[in-house]
Amino acid sequence: MRKIDQLGFYIEDLWSKGFKLTDEEVHFIYFGKNSTNAPEWKVKMAIKETLRVQYSFDRSFFLSLLESLNKETIKTRKEASTMLRHRGLP
Repeated sequence: MRKIDQLGFYIEDLWSKGFKLTDEEVHFIYFGKNSTNAPEWKVKMAIKETLRVQYSFDRSFFLSLLESLNKETIKTRKEASTMLRHRGLP
């Protein structure tokens, strides 16, 4: 059974909305996903918040955010959103 790459579809959707990530940035996203062993929903949330707060893709911000989201205590999107608010992200 083939695994569907939801992250790839999400990046393509961003491209269609005008967020043109470079090949290097896309490779870095997958590097971050693999190095943190984060589930795709956390990677997508980290991308979304990085673009929302920074207005562009900032690699160090993305990786820091992904590492924070990937803590064992965060199991749901609601818990992740709460953590982001406590860190001062709108």
